[in-house]
Amino acid sequence: MDFQRYQQAAVKTLQPAMPGTDPVLIPLLGLAGEVGSLITVYKKRLRDGTAFEPGKQQLREELGDVLWYIAALAHRSDLSMEDVAAASLEKIKDRWRPTPAAERMAFDEGFPDHEQLPRKTTLTFTPTPTDDGRTVIVLTRADGTPAGDPLTSASRIEDDYRFHDAFHLAHAAVLGWSPVTRFLLGCKRRSRPETDEAEDGGRAIAIEEGISALVFSYAARHGYFEEVQHIDQELLTTISHMTAHLEVGACRAADWERAILTGYTAWAKLRAQGGGTVELNLDQQTLTVLEH
Repeated sequence: MDFQRYQQAAVKTLQPAMPGTDPVLIPLLGLAGEVGSLITVYKKRLRDGTAFEPGKQQLREELGDVLWYIAALAHRSDLSMEDVAAASLEKIKDRWRPTPAAERMAFDEGFPDHEQLPRKTTLTFTPTPTDDGRTVIVLTRADGTPAGDPLTSASRIEDDYRFHDAFHLAHAAVLGWSPVTRFLLGCKRRSRPETDEAEDGGRAIAIEEGISALVFSYAARHGYFEEVQHIDQELLTTISHMTAHLEVGACRAADWERAILTGYTAWAKLRAQGGGTVELNLDQQTLTVLEH
């Protein structure tokens, strides 16, 4: 039985709402009650184990009641269960399934080679003392030329944010997107002024830097993701809103989660060993810190 047929059959048993009451209220309260009953059945199953023989049958019955109230609530809200189910699967896919390799978009495909992110390259983070007694991180390309300006953590407290270009490189590796990395490597797409301005320009760079700072603040409260496998949906939703108008808006929340965790794995190793060389590989979607 499909959702449409089930909903049509279920609403035939839906009782009229009492005059003057919200027609959504009864199915909403009923859903809450049935979820409570479902939890109770599962609690008994946990408590009694195999001695609780009717457990599976009762779970089946309670799940059926939950489903009926969902159908009633959808009907009273002028929603189709079929549409709700389809939208739910899309949301779950976005959150938990990274984009398959065959469906990944190369945002710089068709541009001249020198305007494309390198599919594989290395960059080196080198701690360098300055005349005023500070230590900055100098990022250099594979040919030894500087990539951007020397970085400090720009903070009263040394938290090694000076290695944060690893986050941008991870965005490039996993998402195929990073206006900051394009700036650092000199591969902005200048042959198409509208793309250079909207996707690689100052606003896009500021957005990526904002994401980097936002995630770092979150990471600092979560052990810098040392033992974290998943990131809160709220943070990923905020990033989605920040990038909705950009080409990277086509990427899934699961892609962002992978990019963020990839960046922090590299950042943690660079931090621990005080610098090093990373290998950026867009084809494999990896950012690897090479042996020091």
